[in-house]
Amino acid sequence: MKLAYLYCRVSTDEQKRKGNSLEEQEDRLIKHCEINGIQIKGIFREDYSAKDFNRPEWKKLIKKIRNNKHRPNENILFIKWDRFSRNIEYAYQMIRMLRGLNVQPMAIDQPIDLEVPESIVMLAVYLSIPEAENSRRGLTTSDGIRRAKKMGRWPGKAPIGYANRTDTDGKKYIIPKQPEADLIKWSFEQLAKGIFTIAQVRRMACVKGLQCGKNNFWRLVHNPIYCGIIWIPENRNEERYFVRAIHDSLISESLFQQVQLIINKDCNKRTKKDELKSIFPLRTFINCPWCGRKLTGSVSKGRHGGKYPYYHCTTYKCKGRFRADMLNNSYEEKLKKLYLRSEVNELFDLVLEDENIFTRRREYTDERKKIENDISKQELLISKARKYFLDEKIDFDDFSKLKKE
Repeated sequence: MKLAYLYCRVSTDEQKRKGNSLEEQEDRLIKHCEINGIQIKGIFREDYSAKDFNRPEWKKLIKKIRNNKHRPNENILFIKWDRFSRNIEYAYQMIRMLRGLNVQPMAIDQPIDLEVPESIVMLAVYLSIPEAENSRRGLTTSDGIRRAKKMGRWPGKAPIGYANRTDTDGKKYIIPKQPEADLIKWSFEQLAKGIFTIAQVRRMACVKGLQCGKNNFWRLVHNPIYCGIIWIPENRNEERYFVRAIHDSLISESLFQQVQLIINKDCNKRTKKDELKSIFPLRTFINCPWCGRKLTGSVSKGRHGGKYPYYHCTTYKCKGRFRADMLNNSYEEKLKKLYLRSEVNELFDLVLEDENIFTRRREYTDERKKIENDISKQELLISKARKYFLDEKIDFDDFSKLKKE
C-alpha cells in the first residue's frame, strides 16, 4: 500500500483573501487518499508563510521522516505547489533533500511525475508562479504605502503617542493618543533645555507614565513624524524627500530641529570620549612610578601635524610621561603570562556549583522537554479525535469537547 503524509498550509493573508482553510485542504487530501488507496501516516497543519521552510510543522514533518530509519517509498501530499513553497530556490533544495530521503512531494491538483525528465519544465512553472505572485504582492504593497505617505498619511502601525484610525473611505490615518502625546511633548521640551540626556529624560517620562524602552525612545526623539513631517525613502525613480503630514503634530518643527542639534552635539561629545577610552584603556588605572598619582592620557600634536598619544602624570612638574602604544602593548604581554593554578581552578568549580549554574540550566532543559512532551500529547489526542470523528466513531459534540479540553 502507498504511504503518505498530508501537509496543509495557509498564511493569514491567504486565508482572508482566498478562503483556503486548513479544514478544506485536509478534507480534500483525505478523500484523495481514500480514492487512491493511500495510507495516511500523519497530518500536518501549518498557518505560516511559505517564503522559506523555517516553519514549525514542516520541521516536525522532516524530523519524523528522518527518525524513520527503515523508510519505504513515501509521499508528502498537498493541494498545490504554492502550499509547498513560494520560493523557487528553496523549493528545489527541499525537493532534492526529500528525494535523498526516499520521499516524493506531490500536489494533487498539479500532479507531475518527477521521474520523467520533461516534468522539470512543468515543475518550474508551478514553482515560479507562486514566487512571482509573492513578489508582485510585495511590490504592490510597498507602492501603496509610498503613495499613502506622499499624501501625508501614515499607513503603518501608529508610533507611540498616536493611535490608528480609518476614515469612511477605508483610508488609514493617525490621531494623538493621551496621555502619551503630552508626555512625548514634555520629553522634547526637556531635551530642548540642553540640561538632561536622552536617558535621563526617558527615565523621568517613564516615572510620569510613559512606557517606552531605551531603543524605542532613542528612535522616538529622532522621528520627524511628531512635528508633522513624513520622510519618503528613495527608490529607483525618486530621491529621498519629505512631505507635510495631515495628522496633528505634537510639537513644532522648530522645537524638533532644536532637539536634533542638541542631541547630535551630545553624540559627537560621546564619540570623542569613546575614542579616547579605546586609545587610553589604562587611564586612571595605573600609577606614576615617580609620584604615585594616577596616570591620565592625552594626544599631543607634532610639529608636522601628526598626533601622538601619551600617558602622563596629572602633576605638571612630574616627569612621568609614556608612549601609549608601548605601555598598552607591555600591559597586554603581562596579561598573557598570567595563568590560574590548578587549586584555583578547583575553587572556581566549587563556586560555580554553589551558584547552581549548571543545575538551573538542566532544570530549564527538563522543564522545556516536559512542556514539549505535553504539547505533543495534546496534538496526538486531537489527531486521534479527528480520526475517530472522520470514522464516525464519535459525534461532532464529543469532538468539539475533546478539542476544547
